[in-house]
Amino acid sequence: MADQISVPVQGTGMRRADAAWAPLGEPIFRSLWIAAVISYTGTWMQNVGAGWFMTQLTTSPLMVSLVQAAAAVPVFLVVLPAGALADMVDRRRLLLFTQGWMVAAAAALGVLTLLHAVNPWVLLLFTFLLGLGAVMNDPAWQAITPDVVSPARHASAVALNSAGFNVARAVGPALGGMVVAAAGSGWSFLLNAASFFGVIFFLCKWKQSAREPLPKQRVWDAIAEGFRYVRGAPEVRSVLIRTGAFSLGAASLLALLPVVCQPHGAQGYGFLLTCFGLGALGGAALLPRFRLRYSVDGLVLGATVVFAAMTFLAGQVHLFEWLCLVLFTAGAAWIGILACFNVVAQTMCPSWMRARALSMYLLVLQGGMAVGSAVWGWLAARQSVPVALAWSALAMVVGLTSIRRHRLTATELKMAPAVVRD
Repeated sequence: MADQISVPVQGTGMRRADAAWAPLGEPIFRSLWIAAVISYTGTWMQNVGAGWFMTQLTTSPLMVSLVQAAAAVPVFLVVLPAGALADMVDRRRLLLFTQGWMVAAAAALGVLTLLHAVNPWVLLLFTFLLGLGAVMNDPAWQAITPDVVSPARHASAVALNSAGFNVARAVGPALGGMVVAAAGSGWSFLLNAASFFGVIFFLCKWKQSAREPLPKQRVWDAIAEGFRYVRGAPEVRSVLIRTGAFSLGAASLLALLPVVCQPHGAQGYGFLLTCFGLGALGGAALLPRFRLRYSVDGLVLGATVVFAAMTFLAGQVHLFEWLCLVLFTAGAAWIGILACFNVVAQTMCPSWMRARALSMYLLVLQGGMAVGSAVWGWLAARQSVPVALAWSALAMVVGLTSIRRHRLTATELKMAPAVVRD
């Protein structure tokens, strides 16, 4: 595919380090980036509040793991129509609708929580509604990047978007843990609702450049067209298969983390997520060096083995300091794996197919996480958390056998960390 490799080579011709920050010199991109970091921070505060709140409502590991599953289940229902819509309609208006939806859901959950009107099923319902808005938002959100930055800086903008997400991943859980410990989960939900207004303000002010209209067609016809495209693109199929093989097993660590760190309190839970985010930032910084020394498949293989080992150890160690090290290492490995997958998803299709291709990638990634969360939560409830984590680690290692037939052969990939909602 001519469009798959459209980013610069990281090698001897690598640009100067300051070029990575160049997109922030463009006012439109800078404004959106700042608003996005605030919104991502609110989302992580929400995740901490919801995960910890469920441990206060029930001691069932299955119910705790279903918090992550409930946020990801909407990917099965609406991500493909969302991708088709994002290719067919005004992306700005679609984003305004989805952002407003998430404000309403987060605010309603916050108010009900403060009124003590939330039980485990109500929490799962609102988590599902927030996930519904996020999934409808994601394809259009990722597809507008070329519209808010100059073409020459597109690759750097993708990397900066990823860096912003990981900054929020590092800061948000710690803030969420402090808010939950000091004021309760309800306030973390309300702060998340407020965090969306920066993005909404940007979208209201942004004048989107005109897009060449696609031929008028029904949503399902547009989805079918996307599937036909994927069937004729073996490189796309390979990254989807590889992503699915990893995500099913990888879901267990974050899904069961609230149970693992329950003895350490809400602040401990938030701090462990912060360690994961800091590890992701450190891994992102080291990616260019590793990319010069290893192939894409070699990097994914090594990082997957490390992530599987950390998943296993999370169920075996009990000292908080060791858990921090485990989560930090897992975060670094996580970003190394998803960086390879994400950059292919960002560049594997032409612009008129971009949102639909991204929706299929998100379906496999987040769908795998949702299924994995439910499966490993069920196993933890039937056996134990260490047993579930051990089996999920084995599943990731077994999934590496897909490398033989589905290699990521794009040798010129720029290592841009993935932006994924966990």
